[in-house]
Amino acid sequence: MTVTDHSRATADAAHTHGLGTPTPDASRADRPTSFDVDAFTVPTGREEEWRFSPLKDIKPMLADQATDGHLEWDVPALPEGVTLTEVSPADARERSVRAPGDRASAVAAAHAGGAMALTIAPNTVVDEPIQITVTGRGEDVRGHLLVEAGASSEATVIIERRGTATYSEFVSVDLADNAGLNLVLLQLWDEDAVHAGEVVARLGRDSRLRGSVVTLGGKAVRLNTSAAFAGEGASVDLFGLYFADSGQHQEHQLFVDHAVPRCTSRVTYKGALAGATARTVWIGDVLIRKEAEETDTYELNRNLVLTDGARADSVPNLEIETGEIAGAGHASATGRFDDEQMFYLRSRGISEEEARKLVVRGFFADLIQEIGVPTVEESLMKAIDLELEHVNEELAEEHA
Repeated sequence: MTVTDHSRATADAAHTHGLGTPTPDASRADRPTSFDVDAFTVPTGREEEWRFSPLKDIKPMLADQATDGHLEWDVPALPEGVTLTEVSPADARERSVRAPGDRASAVAAAHAGGAMALTIAPNTVVDEPIQITVTGRGEDVRGHLLVEAGASSEATVIIERRGTATYSEFVSVDLADNAGLNLVLLQLWDEDAVHAGEVVARLGRDSRLRGSVVTLGGKAVRLNTSAAFAGEGASVDLFGLYFADSGQHQEHQLFVDHAVPRCTSRVTYKGALAGATARTVWIGDVLIRKEAEETDTYELNRNLVLTDGARADSVPNLEIETGEIAGAGHASATGRFDDEQMFYLRSRGISEEEARKLVVRGFFADLIQEIGVPTVEESLMKAIDLELEHVNEELAEEHA
């Protein structure tokens, strides 16, 4: 596989992307946050955080107005110590770890009518995964979700999105001291869904967050994920898997804010693309503040292009304000499934379709295993196989 790769321990905060293109913020931390929609202008596509985004599709979610739509929630019987309740708009704002960071999430919080709060009581250890499915019915929907893990609690929470909707959301994830949370967000939308979301997490002392984002469906999906350290000794592992085919735009932006000493972060996202109009975007920002001594961080993005015409943009950024760190770096690579790979596998009696499946399965296998829930892992492998069937069908039509 022919790739371009780059990795370094420091990066300039300000740079340009070519003639006529926007200049990034002096610091990722300088972007505003507010529950006031008017604090954010309607984006034009010239802004750094919006320059890759499909504004034509996202435009309905930028209007400061209420909607009547809703998602249907399928919630299992919750174990002792875990509750799911509705909270008022005022309580939702008060309990969120911070205010929204872009206009779409500010609109979602303003017009969600409050929030759903999934709360895990302190010292509660939940052995079985908590799996919640939300289904859209083709409506415009605004959502606000709180996930709160009490001190010394442990749980796995899986939230699966299905159906279709024009859905904007703001998700707040709060980990108290020594809490451990495995949060899995599955975007398995129908092909016409549009989803713009922001997930913000705050980690207390010695807490542990494993966050997995899987995006396989939707016409346009734009997810911003951020994690901020509020206590020493905390760690965050963020994993992402995405597969875009013709007509799909999948965008993932991340921000890890090291504001206190002795914390660890790892970011690993992988994507596959197939189809002349398939588009993916990954932007990873890591900030190590002056106070964050002995930080250990690394972010990685890999993209596998399966057909001509597909486009993957990958932008890793690393900002360091102190020299007293344990380690910091980033890497990005995008490559093709080329003719030499196909020839090697075909020469061993493997069909072209099966060869493509083997390569993509192997590419994603390590990320899927990080989810840690066998039933979910198995269903995702089947979903990826289904994506590959569509790819093989399109290629067969092209060669017919």
